[in-house]
Amino acid sequence: MGITAAYLEPGSRREPMHHTPEASRRARGMELWAALKSMGRTGLCALIERTCVYAQRFAQGLREAGFEVLNDVVINQVLVSFGRPEVTREVIRRIQEDGTCWCGGTVWQGKTAMRISVCSWATTEADVERSLAAILRISRECRAV
Repeated sequence: MGITAAYLEPGSRREPMHHTPEASRRARGMELWAALKSMGRTGLCALIERTCVYAQRFAQGLREAGFEVLNDVVINQVLVSFGRPEVTREVIRRIQEDGTCWCGGTVWQGKTAMRISVCSWATTEADVERSLAAILRISRECRAV
């Protein structure tokens, strides 16, 4: 069995997704049920709308800083290129090292990109602004090198 995607980078440890048909862990449906039970339809709709707005905020801030947003941001995902592939990979590495937020790498239509996925119910507007500021700071540092 195997699941592949440009944003699923292989690790050095055993990858559970290569040994079962499920890509994360067992009983994932229980978490979904609990979320639906506690939030209800209205809460779930608000969560989806909020994460989409936050993704659009990331895209706006990145575009304003002169970076190329590769996708139409219509859901909670943003794909951004910081120029040359090695620069984009270095930005990703430094962001992960910084720890303010976590963004992964991917390849989209042949371009190396950073993938921002806004998906936590706990993410706030302040988190987005703090994360965007860290991404912009780190990307400027990488561009200057």
